[in-house]
Amino acid sequence: MVKVGDDLLAAIGGLPAATSPLVVEAEGIHKWFGRQHALKGVSLTVRRQEVVVVIGPSGSGKTTFIRCVNHLEKIEEGRIKVNGHLIGYQEVDGRLKEDREKNIALQRREIGMVFQRFNLFPHKTALENVTEAPIQVRGIREDEAKALGMAILARVGLAHRADAYPVQLSGGQQQRVAIARALAMKPALMLFDEPTSALDPEMIGEVLEVMKELAREGMTMIVVSHEMGFAREVADRMVMMDDGRILEEGTPEHFFENPQQERTQAFLSKIL
Repeated sequence: MVKVGDDLLAAIGGLPAATSPLVVEAEGIHKWFGRQHALKGVSLTVRRQEVVVVIGPSGSGKTTFIRCVNHLEKIEEGRIKVNGHLIGYQEVDGRLKEDREKNIALQRREIGMVFQRFNLFPHKTALENVTEAPIQVRGIREDEAKALGMAILARVGLAHRADAYPVQLSGGQQQRVAIARALAMKPALMLFDEPTSALDPEMIGEVLEVMKELAREGMTMIVVSHEMGFAREVADRMVMMDDGRILEEGTPEHFFENPQQERTQAFLSKIL
């Protein structure tokens, strides 16, 4: 198991200044892929320092929703704010108009995302993967970025592999580098899209331990996951999605002891 330090967020300079008590405000989100209505009026708020775990069957809209939060997918209806800022769009005369890509890129600096697949640059070392965005996007000097990168890699237990290329790292190590890379941008929000689903069972724990430490230290997180042990231990709130809608939400105790919806009960009975 990875031992993570007690001051992980301090090592990356802390969180961005709060501009809203709600880090995520999603209202009435609709998304279509051709004729497929993937999201059907999804609304969700996430408070600062809250950990929300989203569960549900494949095709329920979980991944689509968090990709919309990062504007990796465009929405057809609704609006999403992160850290008080409208994401992906500007409001003009009461209507939303898609923002310029430059502005969208600036908005994304406040959102870190960790994917199922690690998406590391194969030709760059672990340290170079972590420092690329701070240098290119935030304009941090290379020496400062390297110091920051080494601090974050140390906190996720990988300082000794800073010079290793992705092909030289295990799946769990690659995912920890991916988490470090997202943290290097000092995000207000971290999105995790089933971050352990591509890992061998013995590697899952080391990634979950890093995520647990982030949660304990106050990182606001939305986690799409089937890791119910993680949800029970770390989640402040759980959300059940199915067929593009939120069916039920509540505390872990509510979900594991007294879920109300039959669909939720059926889903949990298959994975617990």
